[in-house]
Amino acid sequence: MTDDSAPAAPRTLAQRVDAWERLVRLDKPIGTLLLLWPTLTALWIAARGTPSLSVVLIFSLGTLLMRSAGCAFNDWADLGYDAHVKRTSRRPLVTGEVTPREALAVGAGLALCAFALVLFTNRATIVLAVAALAISIAYPFFKRFFALPQAFLGIAFSFGIPMAFAAAQGQVPPFAFALTAINLFWVIAYDTEYAMVDRDDDLKIGIRTSAITFGRFDVAAVALCYAVYVVGM
Repeated sequence: MTDDSAPAAPRTLAQRVDAWERLVRLDKPIGTLLLLWPTLTALWIAARGTPSLSVVLIFSLGTLLMRSAGCAFNDWADLGYDAHVKRTSRRPLVTGEVTPREALAVGAGLALCAFALVLFTNRATIVLAVAALAISIAYPFFKRFFALPQAFLGIAFSFGIPMAFAAAQGQVPPFAFALTAINLFWVIAYDTEYAMVDRDDDLKIGIRTSAITFGRFDVAAVALCYAVYVVGM
């Protein structure tokens, strides 16, 4: 959806690249850092403090690529909703700077690049990477019906933990699943705070979020999730 104030579709290559950059949030790297922190922490623990440089590079670059691919696909899936939310109403897909087909192509290309990196690890990591991709694709649709989509996002944003153990040890021990579960509460906490900003708009368009589900207990729920995370760690 566009309006009279929306910028025209990019005409030059530089303008198009700039629109793609904003589509995949390269101008907002915090999302990549939120994925990298638990992933690299798990990698260092799994490798007993001495992960190989090649694996560190694979996971660092792969995280950036997959987060970017996820943003492109999320915007494609949410195109009918983003125009009605103040915070997302100026995203490139909404303004027409990027077409839906372009968004899917960019997302697919980045995901393929990320998967190509995983091929340099081992079979266990590759299998988990396929599962991680499926979870990333499913997440945008959970907001249509699931009362706590932030919990599902927590699974997606914590999946680097078992992958890190698989890459370093060739298996995923119970300890890795414990770290994954603990990290889930951290993601729910910060993404619920994020969802609070959009609550009024989300209520109007029928999107489900933890901020809506928790209602007047939202601050208490966020505090509890942070407490579980800190104690668990």
